[in-house]
Amino acid sequence: MTAALGVAPTRIPVPAGSGRSPVVRLTWMLARPGAQSPATIVLPAVAFAVTTALVLTVLGGALMFWRWTGETAFIYQVLSVLALALLLVPLGSLGGAAARLSARRRDDRLATLRLLGATPGTVTVMTVLESAGVALLGAFAGILLYLGMLPLVGLIPFGGSQIGVEGVWVGVPIIAAVVLGVVLLAAASAAIGLRAVNVSPLGVRTKQQAPTVHWLRIVVGAVVVIVAYGMLSVVTGLQEVAVMIVVLGVGFAAGVGVLGLIGPWVVGVIGRGSAKRAKTPERLLAARTILESPKAAWRQVSGVAMTSFVAVVAGTGVALMDAAGGSDLDRESAILIDDIRTGVVITLVASFLMVACSVGVNQASAVLDRRDLYVSLDRLGVPRDVMERARGRAVMLPLRVVALGSAGLGVLLVLPMAGISVILAPLSVLVIVGCFAGGIGLVWAALRATRPVVSGVLRAPERV
Repeated sequence: MTAALGVAPTRIPVPAGSGRSPVVRLTWMLARPGAQSPATIVLPAVAFAVTTALVLTVLGGALMFWRWTGETAFIYQVLSVLALALLLVPLGSLGGAAARLSARRRDDRLATLRLLGATPGTVTVMTVLESAGVALLGAFAGILLYLGMLPLVGLIPFGGSQIGVEGVWVGVPIIAAVVLGVVLLAAASAAIGLRAVNVSPLGVRTKQQAPTVHWLRIVVGAVVVIVAYGMLSVVTGLQEVAVMIVVLGVGFAAGVGVLGLIGPWVVGVIGRGSAKRAKTPERLLAARTILESPKAAWRQVSGVAMTSFVAVVAGTGVALMDAAGGSDLDRESAILIDDIRTGVVITLVASFLMVACSVGVNQASAVLDRRDLYVSLDRLGVPRDVMERARGRAVMLPLRVVALGSAGLGVLLVLPMAGISVILAPLSVLVIVGCFAGGIGLVWAALRATRPVVSGVLRAPERV
């Protein structure tokens, strides 16, 4: 831009006499909350901490079953793979969302540096350092949380006795590998997000380009669902245990992954339809908020979508175990059924912990990312209750649709193995409805809990 105007670009001066790298010093200066809310640093760190703790706990339980021997060991191993497939994908999504929190604030600052003459390499190093540092801090906190949870998790009974702390201890090498994975995830997400800043810093600074979601997502998602359905349709006829484990894990992991693929497109369709039918200010504001970034709107409800999918699978499993437990069983079979019930409950609890963290962090970060919008609306005289109703509708409208759609996908993938009668059994329906109510309640509570964040933004409009 400066070259086109015939003006030589200004380079950021390098401080002399400093014992530290100027890039490191600039990174530290820009990473500090300063006038911005400390939540811009705290929220991603909390998300990374919960992600790390849950990943270590889930891996610990899965590895415990793979150390078992005996006639029923392979059943526990198959179910552990299924639990990993249902939980690790949404946990990875939570980690990726944490790496993208406050992306607009960071992009604005870095785009300003680019306009002042900072090189793409400098901006990239600064962003990766900032994101990796926050992720590392959160991962260390997650390790402490995991260590604190070990005594409680050790009280859970499996195999007829409590598993103990040693049962879910993963070991130092795996802890180090998980921390490294969390940091690399944050660094990669930050580097990928920098492409727009490095290509067009002025466009980022002025927010000229809105993100779009291509319709090809739905085509790819449909193909993946068809393949997963075909795989799960033949799982009951497989003879090799190892093949069965792989098919179950890949099939259900593909189902969870498809939600993240087609979810933003579906949310975009909802936003466009709502914008056409809007007849009140809050409905129009909600629709425009969704259309501003369908991917961001999807992240607000993705946790409940994942839980709805898990709820169908878990509810069907509970119904199957209830039916099996009605007949006369020997002690070993009764223990197995009780353990499967316990595993289903643990999967649901872990899923809800993920949802609680994801919803709370994403709701608060959405307020911080749109602080300029809320300040502008306030200056235009828009009542606070109109803004709050628009904010709630922008979340609850797509939430209802994607939750039902995710549950439908779960029914489709479970149907070949369980049958519709098991899926619609009273106990299965009770679990599914309970998870729906719990997930929607979490989102509503998060919306209420983040109202003080909006109040803080409106009290300090000069910080935009």
